[in-house]
Amino acid sequence: MKIGDIDLSREVMVIAEIGNNHEGDFGLARDMILAAAAAGAHAVKFQTIQPDQLVSASQPARLEQLGRFAFSRDEFAELATIAGAAGTVFLSTPFSPEVVPWLDELVPAFKIASGDNNYASLLAAVAATGKPVLLSTGMAGMTGIREACRIIETAAQKSGHSAHIALLHCVSAYPTPPAQANLRAISTLADEIGGVVGYSDHTLGIEAAVLSVALGARIIEKHFTLSKTQSEFRDHALSADPAEMTELVRRVRLAQELLGTGEKLPQEAEAPVIAAARRSIVARLDLPAGHVLTEHDLEWLRPGGGLMPGQESIVLGHRLLRPVVRGEMLLPDMVA
Repeated sequence: MKIGDIDLSREVMVIAEIGNNHEGDFGLARDMILAAAAAGAHAVKFQTIQPDQLVSASQPARLEQLGRFAFSRDEFAELATIAGAAGTVFLSTPFSPEVVPWLDELVPAFKIASGDNNYASLLAAVAATGKPVLLSTGMAGMTGIREACRIIETAAQKSGHSAHIALLHCVSAYPTPPAQANLRAISTLADEIGGVVGYSDHTLGIEAAVLSVALGARIIEKHFTLSKTQSEFRDHALSADPAEMTELVRRVRLAQELLGTGEKLPQEAEAPVIAAARRSIVARLDLPAGHVLTEHDLEWLRPGGGLMPGQESIVLGHRLLRPVVRGEMLLPDMVA
């Protein structure tokens, strides 16, 4: 799967989740994009919300807050341009099917929030675009996750597309207690459903996000802020600031490098050690020319470079063509 230019088979993608941490300040949103790009994040992600399509009129305070935080279609388009110029992928989570058609013009993939992983109309709308769907799995068990995948796959097929789904393990608690992060669920998603898996992290710090790489995460989403104390808005305190995001990206890249390919082969760095650490077949004692070698005549000692343990049959039962001294390597051209 590719998200923009990021090939997830080759690279772990780090998404700086700006979300609503801009609090409706366009200039701050721009600065956050630039800071995330400078920190090395592959993508920035926003939330595209039409308040009256998310929250009922019975919650006027929440409606008012979301109204203050909301950007217009033109503002999102400008933010996407800013992200592209900064060399980072622009993403945004739609919170209603109605915004999907115009958001489709701005994003290479769609992210579905955990709260909507059972909202069939929204799942079908993003699937119909044919673009990859990053599905957060908070508050869902395997039955619900499979049903969400079925809805996405069916809607994609009806629109003439193949479904491309990345399942992001997520715990919808802000912040998530370490004992409930349940990172092994990343492996469970990979084993039971397959495809690309990742982690949407709500823990404090960056340790969980880095560890998720070892469990198979190919996408890591971490909330991002310029200051953890910017305001009383909840998300700032659990977000990574620029220094933490820089360190997160560095450690994710290191983790990916440390994991390697998984193919068990001698590594290039081991080459200088082989001769010193391996054993060769040598003469246990001085032996005359014409002597027929028996196992009693052999010893297995460092350094390597000669016949290895397991190659005794090359010399056993054969006659020495010349005398050898104790400790001398026994080689194929020394016997007949």
